[in-house]
Amino acid sequence: MARVTQRLLTAAAVTAVLGSVLAATPASAAESVDWQPCADAPGVDCGTVTVPVDWAHPDGGTTTVALARRKATDPQARIGSVLMDPGGPGGSGTDGVKTGWSLSPEITRRFDTVGFDPRGVGASTRISCGLEELIADHPRVPRNQAEFEQLAAYNRRLGESCNRISGPLGQFGDTKSVARDMDAIRVALGERKLTYYGVSYGTLMGQQYAELFPDKVRALVLDSNMDHSQFTAAEFLLSETRSVQAEFGEFVAWCARTPNCALHGRDVSKLTRELQDKAARGELKDPRSEELIEPLDLASIFQGNFYGPSWDRLATTLKLLADGTAPAASAKLRDDIPINYVFQSVFCDDWRMPVHSFAELETYRRVAAAFAPDVKVNSLGWTAITGCIGWPNKTSNPQRPPRIHGAPPLLLLSSRHDPATPYAWSQAVARQTGSTLLTYDGWGHGAYSKNSSCVTRATDDYLISGKLPAPGTHCAAVEPVASSMASVAGPPVVNGF
Repeated sequence: MARVTQRLLTAAAVTAVLGSVLAATPASAAESVDWQPCADAPGVDCGTVTVPVDWAHPDGGTTTVALARRKATDPQARIGSVLMDPGGPGGSGTDGVKTGWSLSPEITRRFDTVGFDPRGVGASTRISCGLEELIADHPRVPRNQAEFEQLAAYNRRLGESCNRISGPLGQFGDTKSVARDMDAIRVALGERKLTYYGVSYGTLMGQQYAELFPDKVRALVLDSNMDHSQFTAAEFLLSETRSVQAEFGEFVAWCARTPNCALHGRDVSKLTRELQDKAARGELKDPRSEELIEPLDLASIFQGNFYGPSWDRLATTLKLLADGTAPAASAKLRDDIPINYVFQSVFCDDWRMPVHSFAELETYRRVAAAFAPDVKVNSLGWTAITGCIGWPNKTSNPQRPPRIHGAPPLLLLSSRHDPATPYAWSQAVARQTGSTLLTYDGWGHGAYSKNSSCVTRATDDYLISGKLPAPGTHCAAVEPVASSMASVAGPPVVNGF
């Protein structure tokens, strides 16, 4: 991967509550959706909803939110619409629906599937940042206080460019505003109450929607939950890193029991630590391009391949790196990852986790590495925290436990081994909200798309009838298969949560 592309990837990857009167105000002014066939997706309709940039001052300008819809396949059995978000921040629900992201055939038979691009994303009015600021050289893992200050200056200039180019929207990407947009979408769709499926960062949208509009909830499925009560940078990074290290242990066990694993019979942990040491010395190269692979690059390779999980591809990649042999011309060490310009504009508006100095940040890094001797750090957690150092905008929606009162029961899903949103986060949200947690005892991010008929059946029953699985229900793990195979179209790949 070219160095400029890596810088773009790194840059991308990574108030208190409004008054009670505003919180209770419905989005009654929303227009209906003027659906038109999507030019780039046969069988899919496209439309927009117009919402205020600042819900506290609705006369101060508007922005548009893009939608894409596939109609229910059995109109006679249609229940309504299910709104869907793939996470991020920065994931496009419209692109997902256009390219086939869906729930099970039983759900698509009875519901219109509606994906949306949260404010600032994709086909919605975009939050855009300066290319020059985005690709500017900067230290991703500072080695001293001077480099820490360089990182802060980079983030500050980038954020200022987002504000300059995007106008007021650059400072209103927070999830509380997105939750209000979701209610405007509900009204525009003609739904009396909201049916919603959100993955990863999309779960924070669902949690905050239930807080603001408990009487407008029909059924919310929150899959792989963000825990907005992770208060400090240390707590956040450590929980993320311990989770990805645990996933590494699952990968090693899979490789030991799977003859087709490219590293079967080898000491995977030893090999990985040797690669980590080479990366730290500046000696690890991509055998295809001869470019250096830095420690955070290596962490990203683990992170990206644990989502599926794509253990077969990860084993092949590690073998290539360890042996120093170039892959076939058609092979790739890294996937092409879309550049996400909104990550910091959203994440830093939702999370206040200040890091004050290099010494503090280095302490967090060393503690994380002590708990994760193989993977060293969760690259997503690291990028999220360091991306907010020096960010110029105030955090308007800082973290706190959700307070949901008066909503019908919510259904939470989580994989037992999730590399991006740790299982412990979903457990915490279940305790905080009194929601039912359905556990998939397998691997990867996004439990619904993991080929488990148990998870699919329980989730579908809830979406259709409101019937929840019994408290404490677990669904057995399904052994990972080749990376390209799946029975239910999962959410589009998102460079984030």
